[in-house]
Amino acid sequence: MSREEVLYLIPYFVSLALSIGVLVYTWSRRTAPGAIAFAWYVLGQVLWTAGFIFELVSADISGKIFWDEFQWFAGFVVVVALPVFMVEYTEYKLDRANIFFWLSLIFPSMLTILLLVDKHRWIYVNPRLNTNALFPELLYDFTPIVYAFALYCYLIAIWGFYIITRRILRPHSLYRSQMAIITLGIIIPITGTIMTLLGIHLIPERDAAPFTVAIGNLIMAWGLFRFRIFEVVPIARDRVFEAMVEPVVILDKKNKVVDANSAMLALLGKTADEVIGRPAKETFDAFPIPIKMYTHVSYARTEATYALGGLTIHYELTVWPLYNARKEMIGRIYISHDITALKQLENELRKLNTELEDRVRARTWELADAYDTTLEGWARTLELRDKETEGHSRRVTDTTLKIAMAMGIQDDYLEQIRRGAILHDIGKMGIPDEILHKPGALSVQERETMQLHPKIAYDLLSPIPFLKQALEIPYSHHEKWDGSGYPLGLKEHAIPMSARIFAIADVWDALSYDRPYNKAWPRQKAIKYFVEEAGKHFDPRVVNVFLGLLEKGEI
Repeated sequence: MSREEVLYLIPYFVSLALSIGVLVYTWSRRTAPGAIAFAWYVLGQVLWTAGFIFELVSADISGKIFWDEFQWFAGFVVVVALPVFMVEYTEYKLDRANIFFWLSLIFPSMLTILLLVDKHRWIYVNPRLNTNALFPELLYDFTPIVYAFALYCYLIAIWGFYIITRRILRPHSLYRSQMAIITLGIIIPITGTIMTLLGIHLIPERDAAPFTVAIGNLIMAWGLFRFRIFEVVPIARDRVFEAMVEPVVILDKKNKVVDANSAMLALLGKTADEVIGRPAKETFDAFPIPIKMYTHVSYARTEATYALGGLTIHYELTVWPLYNARKEMIGRIYISHDITALKQLENELRKLNTELEDRVRARTWELADAYDTTLEGWARTLELRDKETEGHSRRVTDTTLKIAMAMGIQDDYLEQIRRGAILHDIGKMGIPDEILHKPGALSVQERETMQLHPKIAYDLLSPIPFLKQALEIPYSHHEKWDGSGYPLGLKEHAIPMSARIFAIADVWDALSYDRPYNKAWPRQKAIKYFVEEAGKHFDPRVVNVFLGLLEKGEI
């Protein structure tokens, strides 16, 4: 091979080496979303460039056709891997993704069959060599099949650019830059194939495609290092995340910040560019919420306080692991929930308890009256917050007292039952509005949060000795006779009598009145339900007393 021929091939070898470098780097980051698919895309480019070089140096027409076919197969790898990469990297929600993937193989497979069976009829029509160039150039007439495959590739590319362009609108400049670099690095090689189809040469006697592949990969290589593509990647981001009022930050498995919503950035007093990609210990070194102390745990829940404008702010920090499709942990999400109002309520309850205990020796009945007024106020406060329960507390209290009196309960215990019935849902004060007011069915995690309200009620009321016995209903009214209830899974007579009575009154009221998510049941249907649930959900003895009152028309 002459010196002139070697010099002529150097740019193509540079293009090949650059593609191999991008491939190796991408494969080293293969755990990142979309990295494996992008590695296949670059592998297709590597094979295509290598095939182009071998075709160029082949002397006879049969050798050139062989390596040109090799480039077709390499192109199939590119066109199949590209949309997979676009979907995975952008986290685009594609319904029935597996079906779309297999459908994307149909056209390349058909073209493969044509290449193997009758290539001179469908692909290589009138093959010939142009001997005027330094290396003989393979020429053939482009058939409709060639143009159809080109159109197929461009349509896939246009669809991919559409979904990746949507992600360019991310609020953080780092991710916008990443998406822009990826788009540019892919569109330039595609431009080269269009120039080849149209017979356009950047330099006389030189095919434009290898050069545009080199330029595209040069841009990608710059983006891989400058904007840390496949190193700092977004995890589980959408508009709802940005709109959350609770400060939220996401760390990857190396404890680098990969995302933070506006509330967290405002609390930090920093911009996204100052936070994204930084180590958590550095970012949260002086942060009042102890995130840096929980960077090596899968799950945690803790509380923190700090002063702001003369006020003491209370936060509850919750840490949840994040997993990919292979059930591998890829990071953690840290959610800081403002519980200042709940803490203030706790403090007010403690203050009220102290004040009332100071007066109890002198004015016992006045104290009781004051407590009852307070309890009713709490119940009204809860009804104002949760419209679904409007009037509910009054009705269930009346029903509960009727059942209790029919069972012979009287005096002080009856009064404690009345107070417990009034306060039965006080724990919902600590449940977030978005769960408490959700119109539809709750998710598993939301239901678990809702089921915390008996424990919240216990934490609120247990410091008050006056309400010790009344606490039985707020804490235990979701227990079931067969032991399948919560929060403690108590069974049969281990459940306080007051809670067993109240459970029936509570369910009867829920079935008898319309709720946003459930219409009231017919009376006979509701009665049948209590008969069926006796010995399961409810104490059979209490059910008998209750049904007797219904039959007499006293309820």
